[in-house]
Amino acid sequence: MISKRSFLTAAALIAGCFGMASPALSQSLSPAEARQIAEDAYIYGYSLVTTEVTRVQMSNVPKVDGLTAPMGQFINVPRYPPADYRGVSAPNADTLYSISWLDLSEPQVFSHPDMGDRFYLFEMTDLWMTDFETPGKRTAGGKARNYLITGPGWKGKVPAEMKQIKSATRYMVILGRTYADGTEQDYKTVNALQAQYKITPLSAWGKPYTPVAPPVTNPGYSMTDKPQPVILAMGTEGYFNLMARLMASDAPAAAIDKPMLSRMAKIGIVPGKPFEMGKLDPAVQAALKDIPQTALKKIEANKESLGKKVNGWVITTGLGVYGTNYMKRAVVAAFGWPANRQEDAVYPNAEVDSAGQKLTGANKYTLTFAKGKTPPVNGFWSITMYQIADGWWFVANPLNKFTVSPRDNLQYNADGSLTLYFQNESPGKDKETNWLPAPKGEFIPMLRMYWPKTTSPSVVNGSWVPPAVTKAN
Repeated sequence: MISKRSFLTAAALIAGCFGMASPALSQSLSPAEARQIAEDAYIYGYSLVTTEVTRVQMSNVPKVDGLTAPMGQFINVPRYPPADYRGVSAPNADTLYSISWLDLSEPQVFSHPDMGDRFYLFEMTDLWMTDFETPGKRTAGGKARNYLITGPGWKGKVPAEMKQIKSATRYMVILGRTYADGTEQDYKTVNALQAQYKITPLSAWGKPYTPVAPPVTNPGYSMTDKPQPVILAMGTEGYFNLMARLMASDAPAAAIDKPMLSRMAKIGIVPGKPFEMGKLDPAVQAALKDIPQTALKKIEANKESLGKKVNGWVITTGLGVYGTNYMKRAVVAAFGWPANRQEDAVYPNAEVDSAGQKLTGANKYTLTFAKGKTPPVNGFWSITMYQIADGWWFVANPLNKFTVSPRDNLQYNADGSLTLYFQNESPGKDKETNWLPAPKGEFIPMLRMYWPKTTSPSVVNGSWVPPAVTKAN
């Protein structure tokens, strides 16, 4: 006679060999154990599900329109947003976006023209929200390039004039950024470059090609609501079913995720197999019912852990590639989807002044970089002002100025230091080049450092940090 303990051990072995969960094993878990596994699985898959929902909402359309475009076609943003823009929170006024979602069931060729000395970056992000390649000024210089982007398992021949880039998932996105100085003349120059960013299926390379939009389908969820409420509305079963379907072939798990897959299988979450809550013990079903809410609360509670606070600034590095740090990846998916690699850009933001008080336009502030201590970058830097009453948005002002940066012909002090002014009213005509207009209420300035230096002094290794924002007397 086989003991109950021996039977469960055998069941576990069978589940491990065949990649499926055993009902007996699922029922052997306590509700608390099952709940913990489900929360961890929810957090593990949050970047995958968020990216997939974002992909569908942005690409399941018949034509290019605003910030949406069919798969394989570029969305090109032609100008910086105006002050009343309320689309994507924390917009920038340094680079113009060019975005394209790709289906790699067939390899796709991404082409861009000669970029000269202009800063540009084409961040390539897969469904797991990993930045697997970042072609740009830092990595490739300025010459025209053709990249062959291939999906999982492709074994074909790479044409001689192309560099192969391998994606671990069937779907991925190119998030392009091209520097523009904000003048009408430079906008036109950048727009001409954007018009030459192309996606071509490998089978059509060297032939006349006009992209055709795939048929629009019903994804079973809202195409207009923000991803977070869409994901919550899926419930526990819907979420894990979508996750399991994606992991079957479109987004296979990485080898380092094997321990997580083994844990998930204990409650029936297996790539390529339906997740059926009804087959679990009733007590386990009850414990898993509110997993979306409790897991999201855990993600929200870890938001502050993304970065370190120095001189009132929150500095976050180590993004874009996460390994098994599933919580960090989930936090970025929830609050900053996606994120640049630190080698390409770092975005510190200040929440408080040197006295630890929240920044508000009711006061006047200065930020002074000592001589030779401005942000150390190989690309460029800027500081953007955001009002934060209902999101992070540009601040309307008489100068229509949303950033302050060296392109403003900044005025240095006699001792070589640089003082910037953060306040609601003008500091005076002679100081307006160094003025970053603030709202009357609370605000947050964000320092954008493109292609930061990695040798000291460096924000990446912590040997350089921004000075504190100081309240003026």
